[in-house]
Amino acid sequence: MHDSTLLETVKIEERDCPGGMKLGVITLDAPKSLHALTLEMIRAIDGALLAWADDGQIACVVLQSSTDKAFCAGGDVRSLRTAVFDAPGVVPNPQALAFFADEYRLDHRIHTYVKPLLVWGGGIVMGGGLGLMAGASHKVVTESTRIAMPEITIGLFPDVGGSWFLGRMPGRTGLFLGLTGAAMNAADALFVGLGDYFLQQEARAMVLDALALAQWQADPQANHQQLDRLLRGLSSPSSLLPESPVRANYDAIATLTQAPTLSEVVAAIAAYDGESAWLQKAAHSLARGAPSSAALVWAMRARTRHLSLAQVFQLELIVAVQCCAHPDFAEGVRALLIDKDNAPQWRPSSLSELDDTYLNEYFQAPWAQHPLADLA
Repeated sequence: MHDSTLLETVKIEERDCPGGMKLGVITLDAPKSLHALTLEMIRAIDGALLAWADDGQIACVVLQSSTDKAFCAGGDVRSLRTAVFDAPGVVPNPQALAFFADEYRLDHRIHTYVKPLLVWGGGIVMGGGLGLMAGASHKVVTESTRIAMPEITIGLFPDVGGSWFLGRMPGRTGLFLGLTGAAMNAADALFVGLGDYFLQQEARAMVLDALALAQWQADPQANHQQLDRLLRGLSSPSSLLPESPVRANYDAIATLTQAPTLSEVVAAIAAYDGESAWLQKAAHSLARGAPSSAALVWAMRARTRHLSLAQVFQLELIVAVQCCAHPDFAEGVRALLIDKDNAPQWRPSSLSELDDTYLNEYFQAPWAQHPLADLA
């Protein structure tokens, strides 16, 4: 068995399987930050996937973390904020551009990976962590899974392909989740398409052992079917699933988001006075969130409706680097993660102050040649 550590925060391992095949295992190992992604981690993961795609001995890939508490809590937004201040007025910020471009390239690779790719999504899965998980061919959720795209709290928007997978959720649930950053459990993930299999967190080691003993073939499609059969055979009964707040409140979400304008939808959610604590919390998050982020969620929903996956990532890159050039991102990270006063001063402070001219700035490409132009 070949075992090598490329970085302290990402471990790359190949496990021998019967018949001369191998299992590729990538383990995020930065527990203090809940495995938040740095640029170096992104490049290590992408490098392994790229190499294994061309390695005939690698039959299946597993992406996991070293702890049960979290798979990945998102991107390293603290460092991004520092980079913005280190290069004031520079658009695109070179560090932000490198981070987002490489992250989206990795996420796109996961979505289009030919070989079976299993992501073990136990614990916290937020932001950039969901970018790693959403496109995987086989997504495992557990009783500890807690998923969210809470970018509205930091003046960003649901990126990492969020514009793609939110728009493909049932009804208008993707719009609601994007606007509110509401948390989801395993049952929610299965309902909206962010999870495929429900297993107990304690079964992870057993699953990895079973994968290492499986009779893999050279045919990727046969291996996809093999992994599916294995995971279905080890899945926990649905009776162990928690109640899904998204499914339980599906009709209420449809009613709250049915208006034709963003301002009306935001007002309806904010005015919610029902008994659901989950909806109450979601409404509170939206009310405290960045108006610019809400506007971007609404605009991206419309602009990406008929785009390909590659085009979605290309547009998200433009918007992400522009978010770093506008004040709300730095202010949101300050209020939530640095000073932790939870009192961000958004600019603009309300949707009524946000006009089309300002919003359109987020969609202006700050380059002549798109860094992700080669995605297909």
